[in-house]
Amino acid sequence: MSKATAAKRPEPREKTEDNLVRSLVSGERGFHQLPSDLTSDELAGIRREALSRISGVDLSHFGHYSLDATRASSVNCENFIGVTQVPLGVVGPLHVNGDDGRIEVHAPLATTEAALVASTNRGCAALRAAGGATVHVEEIGMTRAPVFRTSGVHETRRFLQWVEEHTEEIRSVAEATSRYLHLVDIRPFAMGSTVLLRFRFECGDAMGMNMVTIASDRVVEEVIEPGTGIECVALSGNFCVDKKPADINFLEGRGKRIFADVLLDREILRKVLKTSAAQLVEVQYRKNLLGSIAAGSHGFNAHFANVIAAFFVATGQDPAHVVEGSLGITCIEPRGPESVYASVYLPDVPLGAIGGGMELATQKTALRVLGVEPDPQNPGKAVRRLAEILGGLVLAGEISLMAAFTSRDLARAHEMLGRGTTREDR
Repeated sequence: MSKATAAKRPEPREKTEDNLVRSLVSGERGFHQLPSDLTSDELAGIRREALSRISGVDLSHFGHYSLDATRASSVNCENFIGVTQVPLGVVGPLHVNGDDGRIEVHAPLATTEAALVASTNRGCAALRAAGGATVHVEEIGMTRAPVFRTSGVHETRRFLQWVEEHTEEIRSVAEATSRYLHLVDIRPFAMGSTVLLRFRFECGDAMGMNMVTIASDRVVEEVIEPGTGIECVALSGNFCVDKKPADINFLEGRGKRIFADVLLDREILRKVLKTSAAQLVEVQYRKNLLGSIAAGSHGFNAHFANVIAAFFVATGQDPAHVVEGSLGITCIEPRGPESVYASVYLPDVPLGAIGGGMELATQKTALRVLGVEPDPQNPGKAVRRLAEILGGLVLAGEISLMAAFTSRDLARAHEMLGRGTTREDR
């Protein structure tokens, strides 16, 4: 064999991958600068090995997964190296009386917090004994609020008048970006030379954050800036408000607004929840009301975020939206001498049944377990079912935890379940 022929022979794949790992470790290339002809699994393995050498930590657990790495690395997560596993439990059956009929379902919850699944499961038992939770869902819409800079008050007034006069043109351009998108309204807020326009869209079965971002960007670039000469400083001006607790979302809502309630009689309180009407009403008053006022809290509830986070992770929602979902109010009122009326109000729940993390294998399976399968001919129905289930679960979690406070079971449950022995320890 000639020297020229030998020189053209490609390096073995193992040597090529080792060279790539070395280049990552040395910093010669970034984790995003790997050859595009490798598979997503190969790229993930190279990154894991490089990170393992850099950190001195065995990363083999990251590499055990069943999801589609090609999709995950291109749609969900850049610089993909594998997965973090979260334990998945199940509660139920949960009985919900929703706007579209009765739902009876077992619900997967993904969490690392001991006692959460057990407590929510007890709440589901109480709801079943009471004939189910009544849940109503309102479609508020997903928002995006670009911020503009004018020269001052006079130009701000002219700008706002122009936007009002050209709303239909704005709507036409925005809705052309997706057949499932509908512009509901535009809410302006102006301060001197600063103008915020809060676009609110209905998005079918999608949570819609990407949809409304794309639509808002198109409107700004093709309609508003050319038509007014006013510059958009940022596509999000924090008046949306996305992934932050905010009064405007508490009052006006965002995503889905969820109401759920149930009447719990003496027997359910005593046998299932191990409490009484008087005890529940008092802990609600002193904890959820007065305690929240003292703290300046946006959430007048016991633990919406616990159930919402577990539900979001299991079903592929954006976990960062838990900060919005945790806003809301739990109410417990006396009804008769020994019964209570319990309700939850969630004004701001960004939720989707299609797209994003909902397309990953385990998350899509969880949605199917819940009977949530989008129908293109009936957009919005699947995500409404998902919201009704979430409303029932949050109510179940609230009544069970509140009861645990009255019976002094909270610490004992965490001690037993959070510090309990494993099978290997026995």
